[in-house]
Amino acid sequence: MLPAAVVLVLAVVALVVVVSQRGNTSSSASSSTGVTGQTVDGIQCQTNEQVLFHIHAHLAVFVSGQQKPVPQGIGIPNPQVEQTQAGPFVVSGSCFYWLHTHATDGIIHIEAPAQRTFTLGNFFDIWGQPLSTSQVGPNSGQVIAYVNGQRFAGDPRSIPLGAHTVIQLNVGTDAPFQPYTFGSNL
Repeated sequence: MLPAAVVLVLAVVALVVVVSQRGNTSSSASSSTGVTGQTVDGIQCQTNEQVLFHIHAHLAVFVSGQQKPVPQGIGIPNPQVEQTQAGPFVVSGSCFYWLHTHATDGIIHIEAPAQRTFTLGNFFDIWGQPLSTSQVGPNSGQVIAYVNGQRFAGDPRSIPLGAHTVIQLNVGTDAPFQPYTFGSNL
């Protein structure tokens, strides 16, 4: 039988491991990117970020009228996070998909070796989460999409990710569109 002190130390270590794993999973669905570096929808995961085609879009997700964060590290397997003044920021990983997030600010970084039209469906496929007219990640209900303040009629998977496109997905309740202003560095 183990001494009480050893049992206590093992219990504390187990608790620290569980808490640290939970600390990496704040999201509107799952922070797991669902990817391992394999090509998804023809989108590669490369060791360096691409800069030839470099634009940004913004995604906000509302479920029953409440905004949910878009997780950091989508499209960056094995994300390495650093604390910044703005909060946690993924600085590296085993590779970068051409569509990825660095923080929980909703900014989708589109960084590809050539100009191409990417869609919100591509982003969700890299995320490993479902997206349809009735589901956003694990959240089910009528999905109402807005693009740059205008209601989008159609499958949200087909929304193009353009430079400074502002996308809002409402699940269940049609929340008013929330504008987003991109920083001068984006």
